[in-house]
Amino acid sequence: MDQQTFATLLEKYLSEDLSREETARLLDSLQDDAMRRQWEEAVTALLENKAVHGLSDPGRMQAIREAILAREAGVPVPARTPFLKKLWPYAAAAAVIALAVTGMLYFSRPAAPGHLPADTKAALAGMRPGGNKAVLTLADGSQITLDSVGNGAIASQGNVQVIKLNSGQLAYKAGKGENGAALRYNTLSTPRGGQFRIVLPDGSKVWLNAASSLRFPTAFSGKAREVQLTGEAYFEIAKDPAMPFEVKVNDMAVQVLGTHFNVMAYPDEHSIRTTLLEGAVRVQHAGEHIRLQPGEQAQLSSAGKMTVNKSVDIEGVMAWKNGYFNFDREPLEGVIRQIGRWYDVEITYEGNIPYREFGGKIARGSSITEVLKILELSGVHYRVEDRKIVITP
Repeated sequence: MDQQTFATLLEKYLSEDLSREETARLLDSLQDDAMRRQWEEAVTALLENKAVHGLSDPGRMQAIREAILAREAGVPVPARTPFLKKLWPYAAAAAVIALAVTGMLYFSRPAAPGHLPADTKAALAGMRPGGNKAVLTLADGSQITLDSVGNGAIASQGNVQVIKLNSGQLAYKAGKGENGAALRYNTLSTPRGGQFRIVLPDGSKVWLNAASSLRFPTAFSGKAREVQLTGEAYFEIAKDPAMPFEVKVNDMAVQVLGTHFNVMAYPDEHSIRTTLLEGAVRVQHAGEHIRLQPGEQAQLSSAGKMTVNKSVDIEGVMAWKNGYFNFDREPLEGVIRQIGRWYDVEITYEGNIPYREFGGKIARGSSITEVLKILELSGVHYRVEDRKIVITP
């Protein structure tokens, strides 16, 4: 590739206007020393631009440069060096992320991708990104697979009709007198590799992430609107001061009147995280109450301790709903858990895996092959066994 073409591709990458094919050409070109120097000069310019990332401290930049040079010379880099947040702009159209590995940009020359064995290619081809998939369990225990049923009325429970809309979401339409009827509960469940959206009987909207479930009544009555959540969901609650809304997660409750918030409560995560985008909520656990303001996140640890993060990355929290992964100083294990849920694959570890942190974006529509290639370029090694991916040292 000539220098002019490379310069054009680099400029398009930094301005987020690069196609998937152009990104592949750009990454391949980094095997040329002259072009790699041009790339490093561009990143150095970003380092010196405080408006982009606020990391123009000379001491920190020198430490970063030394880490890069150490990688070039084959010298091991300390496991925890300062992390570069938002150092590379994102090429969203190309589904490529700029990864920060063990706290530094990974500049080592990427190896040629080579040819994957036929059985590995076949296994990866079956690991597709997730989509709109869910199962609705009705009050009588019968189940409806929502991704295979047609649009329109799909069930009736008392005077309540369950409707699948053209937009691929679920809605409930209550008839007269239903509010006084005995409560009937439904459960919406998404598998690994699935997500779904529902409009609850009160008009509240819920987006359900992969491997999650929401239990709710077919009509709300009484003094409160209560639902039960496992996994992760984003809520936009219809206002009703006379009937507060409450999300229960195990022995924790999130109480609201009308607001927008996200609850992440996967059992394999280290904490339950409630993030407020708009309005106000009160998080309650074991007699302790925390009232959140917009932009704050309540964290309930597995040990039962509640804390508040007042500077949470809202974009990162909402990335799953908006169609991408967004990693900000995320350890490898956290990255792997999200990938495993969305692509519905088992991911295990073998041997001592070095500590790494990642930052950047990946479109959730990317193939598993693209995601693994990104991780591989960052020093993550793996092998594929049927529908299992084994991370190796």
